[in-house]
Amino acid sequence: MKVLLLSTYEKTGGAAIAASRLLHALRKNGVDATIMCRKNLSWWKGKPQSWSSIAERMMLVAGNVSTFGNLWTMDYAQYGQDITKTKEFKEADVIHLHWINQGFLAFQELEKIVYSGKRIVWTMHDEWCFTGGCHYTGDCRHYQMGCECCPYVRTSAFQNAARKAWEKKQRLYSKRNITFVACSLWLKRISEKKALAAGQRILAIPNPIDTNVYKPLTTLPTNMILFVAQRVDDERKGLQYLDKAVNILKKRGEKVEILALGRDIPYISDEKEMADLYAKSACFVTPSLQDNLPNTIMEAMACGTPCVGFNVGGIPEMIDHGLNGYVARYKDAEDLADGISYVIMNRKMLGKAAREKVLEAYSEDFVAKRYVKLYNA
Repeated sequence: MKVLLLSTYEKTGGAAIAASRLLHALRKNGVDATIMCRKNLSWWKGKPQSWSSIAERMMLVAGNVSTFGNLWTMDYAQYGQDITKTKEFKEADVIHLHWINQGFLAFQELEKIVYSGKRIVWTMHDEWCFTGGCHYTGDCRHYQMGCECCPYVRTSAFQNAARKAWEKKQRLYSKRNITFVACSLWLKRISEKKALAAGQRILAIPNPIDTNVYKPLTTLPTNMILFVAQRVDDERKGLQYLDKAVNILKKRGEKVEILALGRDIPYISDEKEMADLYAKSACFVTPSLQDNLPNTIMEAMACGTPCVGFNVGGIPEMIDHGLNGYVARYKDAEDLADGISYVIMNRKMLGKAAREKVLEAYSEDFVAKRYVKLYNA
């Protein structure tokens, strides 16, 4: 069996990292798997591979977003690249899609894939598969009405863009030969509520992690609170709540320091360096306001570092409150501070349980075998 994984990026972003980790996990379990990313297709219709991504962003700038901060919240999949003519696609028995936006695959390419007759698995790393274009719906419920009157659309010329994208997905999914996989039970539950998901097969399989890379150290941890984000200016990451929590702790007289990767120091892409940083930290805090199954929590827990996060998305599936970390009330900086204090005080006990949770639920072998079973179903 040959499996082809499709991902816009190879290492940029949580979804890409998860796809690459699954690739290695599958190979370790004897699967003939390869990955194709946007950069693998160096030219498209005589244009550089980045052209389709630029065209997609320009369409959004033209009328669908009001601020630059919203530029990455939507994808209409109008521009992409045809991968069905490649040797890798033709030889593959299973096509496994991951995050494929920002000019990698457009609807016309997705249609070719769906109608190719090949086995199709699509791992969802956010809500995009069942919306008219946004990656996270938040409090919006327009997806239940076919994404009419999308709140991101600011001009009348683009008023129906989300609705049209929603209808294209409806036609695409009508063949019902795609098995959708949510990385978390939370994403599975909310996906099943969407109108586009009616009649679709949706499973929940977590992302894997190499526990031989991410592992505890024998050295004693510092009193450092670690936060990691590639884009700290993204309000969805909730860094403002962590800053408030740290100030609360300092007013109480607790000696803590915060290290925010992406703000205080540049983002670190080397896995070994990151693993050492996790293991040396007193605790890892993820104050995200919307999230699926954060790789960062998994990485920290694998290193024996307990985590603190808000009760949102897939976070409470990963952190077992009071057992291997602390789940704080949503947007409550005071409770976030309480969680940090509790975790630091009980780091050894919680850290041991955190490592055990990862070994049990997110190991490469465990996740790979679940996907192999799905491929063969």
